[in-house]
Amino acid sequence: MKFTDGYWQLRRGLTRLRPAGVESVEAGDRTLTVFAPAKTIAGRGDTLNQPLFTVTFNSPAPDVIGVRIEHHTGGQPKRPAFALTAETDHAIKVEVTADTARLTTGELSVVVRLDGPWDVRFERDGKFLTGSDARSIGLLTDPNGRRYLHEQLALGVGETVYGLGERFGPLVKNGQVVDIWNADGGTSSEQAYKNVPFYLSSAGYGVLVDHPGEVSFEVGSEVVSRNQFSVEDEVMQYYVFGGPGPKDVLRRYTALTGRPARVPAWSMGLWLSTSFTTDYNEQTTTGFVDGMADRDLPLSVFHFDCFWMRQFHWCDFLWDPEAFPDPAGMLSRLKARGLRISLWINPYIAQRSVLFEEGRELGYLVRRPDGSVWQWDMWQAGMAIVDFTNPAATAWFRSKLQALIDIGVDCFKTDFGERIPTDVVWADGSDPQRMHNFYPQLYNQAVFELLEENRGKGEAVLFARSATVGGQQFPVHWGGDCESTFEAMAESLRGGLSLAASGFGYWSHDIGGFEGTPDAAVFKRWVPFGLLSSHSRLHGSGSYRVPWAFDEEAVQVLRKFTKLKLALMPYLVTVAEEAHSAGTPMMRPMVLEFPDDPAVAYLERQYMLGPDILVAPVMSRSGEVRFYLPAGTWTHLLSGEQVEGSRWITQTYDFDSLPVFVREGAVLAFGAVDDRPEYDWAEGVDLRWYRPAEGQHARVSLPGNAGMTAAVLDLSFENGQAHATVIEGTCDSFKVTVLR
Repeated sequence: MKFTDGYWQLRRGLTRLRPAGVESVEAGDRTLTVFAPAKTIAGRGDTLNQPLFTVTFNSPAPDVIGVRIEHHTGGQPKRPAFALTAETDHAIKVEVTADTARLTTGELSVVVRLDGPWDVRFERDGKFLTGSDARSIGLLTDPNGRRYLHEQLALGVGETVYGLGERFGPLVKNGQVVDIWNADGGTSSEQAYKNVPFYLSSAGYGVLVDHPGEVSFEVGSEVVSRNQFSVEDEVMQYYVFGGPGPKDVLRRYTALTGRPARVPAWSMGLWLSTSFTTDYNEQTTTGFVDGMADRDLPLSVFHFDCFWMRQFHWCDFLWDPEAFPDPAGMLSRLKARGLRISLWINPYIAQRSVLFEEGRELGYLVRRPDGSVWQWDMWQAGMAIVDFTNPAATAWFRSKLQALIDIGVDCFKTDFGERIPTDVVWADGSDPQRMHNFYPQLYNQAVFELLEENRGKGEAVLFARSATVGGQQFPVHWGGDCESTFEAMAESLRGGLSLAASGFGYWSHDIGGFEGTPDAAVFKRWVPFGLLSSHSRLHGSGSYRVPWAFDEEAVQVLRKFTKLKLALMPYLVTVAEEAHSAGTPMMRPMVLEFPDDPAVAYLERQYMLGPDILVAPVMSRSGEVRFYLPAGTWTHLLSGEQVEGSRWITQTYDFDSLPVFVREGAVLAFGAVDDRPEYDWAEGVDLRWYRPAEGQHARVSLPGNAGMTAAVLDLSFENGQAHATVIEGTCDSFKVTVLR
């Protein structure tokens, strides 16, 4: 929200209070609290009729500093709140001198000036990162008496900002206005399904605003030298995460808000959907599966979208008896072919659903203040919303899914969860404004944990659309409803990279686009992008996404890149483990991997898949693409061509290729199997070493199941020869291929 008319004046009708300076300070063993009146205190009389800001600094984890700004503190605690995992035994140092107060954790410090105007500096190892000055904090009151609290943290020259959830506009957020408010707005607007009030700075820090409701960010847009964030409240809590690098920031952020769960290896294979509004029954779906097998197109998951249930009945979780008269038998037949099964669901109950009256009588549906069930006709006629703040309602909803799991369903597409009303009453008394963004956290958690209970940890996976802080714990998330165009490819990638910078480890998108029907060129260009993503799904709206619906070349392109991904499973599983253990996303903005290269700051049409593979999807009919290679010699993964980096390159690619380059010195583990994602990734592995330097050593870990390590090999390159030794575990059959 913007409060000013230019730099000097407030907008009409607003008044503002600011801390003038520090009146006194209280130093605890692990906290630092300063009291800042709204004007300078020259004498005792100045303390009368004088507002006072209380600002408390603490540290919930090493190299993380919390800041709590308060005006009036007598309000009732508000629900919901983000679940943050704080540490209690790390070292914190609090120091107070005549002119400064300092709290230090690890290499991160906050320094408060005591002898002049309000001035707070965040420093890492003595280096300034960002700060709050005399014009940064403001408590504003509008003509209706509503109060807003804002903070403005300094942006340095050349500093760039990333994150704030899955946003489809420019990857760099500088100059933007971003409102953290979940919405079902597609991928072509400023709205977002996954809003996260966390940003990542190129200056080596990150900031989380700990408020689950609406948070407004003015990223160098209201005051161009500052990042402003504001809430409608008289209390604000935020956290600053130290670096030095962006991976360090994400590691600390996800330690506090939750790391991505492990995902099953089978989920990284190819998913095929019925699509949304197409006509389908068991014969149709079996024909799709047969068609994939006949064309040697490895398929891992088959997904049934909305119309597995009857129209107007979503959700009753009952199969359409005309289209699917024998669902248990059908699923058994599909699973006998090695497939996993995914079903579309959402948290809404249509009035015609058999569950509506049941949920109403039991009090499991969200209600209006007068006690009536909240309903509207958008999406489904008379639909209501399950109240996941009621444990009994959650158990009831999960029981309906359990019946589906019992007949063979492996995972769910947890669609929707964004259009959550605020004129309602929640069972646990949650604040409706705060619950709007938080609802998908409860929804996805309920489903994900049910799958974990049934399948075991590491075997649960969703295809979720909405999220907030902490949503990364319940993967996977996909990019929502995009058009079937090259422009939509670009906006989808921007959304995925923005989400990655917000702590989400895995991400997917609809290959070919969702809305409309892609022409063959769009589909074939999208296929490599889809298969070189953490998760890969063929899905559309009103038309099928089987490749033979486009042309024979589309079949060949899909076969090539599906098999490539499956052969890369030893590498991809290792990268996925890094997402789980350290919070580093599988698909990474270039700035995450090359933070010291100024040329990558604004790159949003290419990314790193793990630490070693650079991908630049082709987003043109002609095949022409312009991309940037950082320093070093890069090797094309498919052709073996070697190219010097530190420069921009323009090339033209056929449909069966794209810029996909391997970093100099990298060792990629290629599996011996390319027709399924689950196999012994260490057996028969080909360790391809790209341009090793004389005397170079490398250590390669080969993954096993459930996060275990199957083997560790030590590689050395000496006298023009590669040497490898198994130093841990078992790897009976392997080879090392040197690409010089």
